[in-house]
Amino acid sequence: MPLVSVKLTDGSFTREEKHAMAKDLTEVMVKYEGSEAFREVVWVMIEELPSDCWYIAGRPFSGAGSIMQNLANSKKIFEMIDGNPTSKSEFSRALPVKKIYKP
Repeated sequence: MPLVSVKLTDGSFTREEKHAMAKDLTEVMVKYEGSEAFREVVWVMIEELPSDCWYIAGRPFSGAGSIMQNLANSKKIFEMIDGNPTSKSEFSRALPVKKIYKP
């Protein structure tokens, strides 16, 4: 039986939105299982965690402000990449990790 696990920050979605999400996720699983017979065994678990338990890029998540900051950071990083890397090793050469912590 498939179990779909979704973790969200608390209060991100209404009760009705979570019900709709579970229904839609069930539909996706039935589609990929290939038979209506699987519908009754698809489990969806939506877990809400306190906002202070979420981090993005190592910084506390603070909703839309965090998303905007991360998009801006992603744009800066994209612009710093040398060339068009297509593998992990190419990314490592194109934009190596900066050592920000001193032993």
